[in-house]
Amino acid sequence: MLRHRLRRLHRLASCAAVSAVALAALPAAPALAASSATPHLDAVEKALREVSPGLEGDVWERTEGNRLDASADDPAGWLLQTPGCWGDDKCADRPGTKRLLAKITENISQAKRTVDISTLAPFPDGAFQDAIAAGLKAAVASGNKLKVRVLVGAAPVYHINVLPSKYRDDLKARLGKAADSVTLNVASMTTSKTSFSWNHSKLLVVDGASAVAGGINSWQGDYVGTEHPVTDVDMALTGPAATSAGRYLDTLWTWTCRNKSNVANVWFTSSGGDCMPTMEKDANPAPAARTGNVPVIAVGGLGVGIKGSDPSSAFRPQLPTAPDTKCVVGLPDKTNADRDYDTVNPEESALRALVASAERSVVISQQDLNATCPPIARYDIRLYDQLAAKLAAGVKVRIVVSDPANRGAVGSGGYSQIKSLAEISDTLRGRLALVTGDQGKARAAMCANLQLATFRSSDSAKWAEGHPYALHHKLVSVDSSAFYIGSKNLYPSWLQDFGYIVENPEAAKQLENKLLDPEWTYSQATATVDHAKGLCSI
Repeated sequence: MLRHRLRRLHRLASCAAVSAVALAALPAAPALAASSATPHLDAVEKALREVSPGLEGDVWERTEGNRLDASADDPAGWLLQTPGCWGDDKCADRPGTKRLLAKITENISQAKRTVDISTLAPFPDGAFQDAIAAGLKAAVASGNKLKVRVLVGAAPVYHINVLPSKYRDDLKARLGKAADSVTLNVASMTTSKTSFSWNHSKLLVVDGASAVAGGINSWQGDYVGTEHPVTDVDMALTGPAATSAGRYLDTLWTWTCRNKSNVANVWFTSSGGDCMPTMEKDANPAPAARTGNVPVIAVGGLGVGIKGSDPSSAFRPQLPTAPDTKCVVGLPDKTNADRDYDTVNPEESALRALVASAERSVVISQQDLNATCPPIARYDIRLYDQLAAKLAAGVKVRIVVSDPANRGAVGSGGYSQIKSLAEISDTLRGRLALVTGDQGKARAAMCANLQLATFRSSDSAKWAEGHPYALHHKLVSVDSSAFYIGSKNLYPSWLQDFGYIVENPEAAKQLENKLLDPEWTYSQATATVDHAKGLCSI
């Protein structure tokens, strides 16, 4: 605990030391208005201090003085969407994807010391790899020598085919002579095969000062080289919250480097030199300078296999039960019945606390709320109970999930885990009945306050070539004031994930205007429940 108190004091001292001259030199993009109060972040921070106090600074951290990274001519440019062609079922131009790729190159080109990339296997390819290589070449051309880490999480079925050495050689070939100025670490990792745990975070951190984070995988085939691109979202920011992301990646790399000789869990290679477990702390030891006025909570999770519990946590929850969550065949229910798992996966408590903090509205845009069962638990009971409590209190709740027609052969093989929206509405009604006292009152509360639909991005029911729309968002917004964008699914999954919770009404309004409103404009036609239209087919 002393270590974390000292870290907080150091962070406050660093912020206080920022001079008026430095503030005057901030980028010209318009600053978002500062909020006089942050009730949502305060609620989340309180939960994190209860559940995972010992992970502060390494897995979660609240910072002030951040800036959502946008230009003066595009104030909402911090929001990076794929493909970004609302209302167009052909989507040939894909302006959002182009902006994302340009942002990757732009951020990396500004690197002076470090570039940190994490994603889900397979390794970045196609246009994503082109964007990375172009950025590195530009940074090196400016005279910089860089340390670069690329980490992917590999499911056991992928592990044998995800070859860090092949990726290293491809990137070096693209860089040419510039590769001589890059010290490269590349790794594929699986922290627990039996608990289905591996890295799932999607991060680009440059010099510990800028970050792109969200749910977008760096896969050419799913996002670029297809006529039915995945709809997804990242966000870009600068400031101390980017340093928080770097510290989180140090935590993952510390485990990876420690296990690099265990080929059952880690495959590692480099371009010369040893594994760099604490690259961020070594090269970027101080928190990044303040660049704006936006408060942010960075929060991740360690999945299973990195750390068993937070020994400093006094968290003793009254864990709920439900007869339909645990699979008959499968693993222990870590989501609903494992206190130690909670303490090393603070993002789950953070998202529940964010929903619980809502007083007027909750908007959820997710791939799914329910998981494939077996082997993982079917749903997060405490999350559903928070949603039920909100509906019972008259809070408006909107949920949009991926079209179940994207479901793979075994559920998780595609971009949907469920067979129909009824899986969500039935679960929610069952949990709500425990609050209202019976199924009839539960249904009435849902009909009066819920909107539930599957995702569309145009008036057409499918992409022009006939494929259903796939949604990969991991997004929660409350009260038009605070929101989460990251890689953490709301359905049970025991992975390493990371995201940001931002509280700023102006930014939340930009999110609504650019994403949530158009999403509902086209998805509303699929709704099974829509309080605004008096529709309640449940």
